[in-house]
Amino acid sequence: MARFLVVDDSKLARTQLKSLIEELGHEVIAEAKDGLEGYDMYMSHKPDIVTLDNIMPNMGGTDCLKKIITADPNAKVIMVSSIGKNTTIKEQISIGASNFVTKPYEKETISKVFEEVLAKK
Repeated sequence: MARFLVVDDSKLARTQLKSLIEELGHEVIAEAKDGLEGYDMYMSHKPDIVTLDNIMPNMGGTDCLKKIITADPNAKVIMVSSIGKNTTIKEQISIGASNFVTKPYEKETISKVFEEVLAKK
């Protein structure tokens, strides 16, 4: 069982992802509504995996990812976004994102991504 932090400005998206994570046998230990809050939650909770939306108020996904990776180069961060532009994905992977999932996602797809990320050292 892994401990997750879910960062998304949409309460509905957070709720849906939390339900899916719990259905897969994991635990959501914290939620955040933007990148600023997400970074603070990461630092205080040290989750096993972060799911991070791209477009959010106050601090977007890419900037939050940079801060998390700077603070913890071994952080496991999965970018989750409705906008799957190749340039954005490549940039975020080069910064240190562990993987990328495009909304809407299938349960099987996100389950496979979780397994792959958890298997990485």
